[in-house]
Amino acid sequence: MTATPVPPLVCPTTPARSSITHQRSGRLTVILLGCFAVWLWIAPAWAEQVDAQVEEQSAAPSDLAAYDPELAARLGADERGMRQYVLVILKTGPTPVTDPEARKAMFAGHFANMKRLSDEGKLVLAGPLDGVDGWRGLFVYAVTEIDEARQLTATDPVIIEGEMVAEYHQWYGSAGVMMLPEIHATLARAAP
Repeated sequence: MTATPVPPLVCPTTPARSSITHQRSGRLTVILLGCFAVWLWIAPAWAEQVDAQVEEQSAAPSDLAAYDPELAARLGADERGMRQYVLVILKTGPTPVTDPEARKAMFAGHFANMKRLSDEGKLVLAGPLDGVDGWRGLFVYAVTEIDEARQLTATDPVIIEGEMVAEYHQWYGSAGVMMLPEIHATLARAAP
């Protein structure tokens, strides 16, 4: 049995390949150095152009940020675009209504009352909460005084029946909240 000779390994640094590799790497080095030189020559001018564009965009008023004095006045906005509200947190009350018919009538009155207050421009936001820790819902009134919010809330059947109690807080928020009822009317497919 004779051994088959193993072909010699060709090392990439053999003289024949080495000269080709050095020629290629030399060309690559020249190309890279040339690109770097061009970049060094162009970069300052490009940076100045970018800085000028950023300044121009910063100085130009944005269409989105166009101040509308008539809308601001209609919504009762101050110079920051904000206004005072009263936030009401509705919590589980001492006397839950358990009779199904009475409960149905109470909540029908609750929804009718919210619609009336919204139509009057007093209630701008309302909705249920998750019920955690007895927190059942919220109202945001477009009034500045807690006493006025108490009077408005006192007309709600869920408060009258003791199903819920109300907690009151002053809130300073965007005057844009005043537009929620108007926007919501365009989003709801059917009245609840």
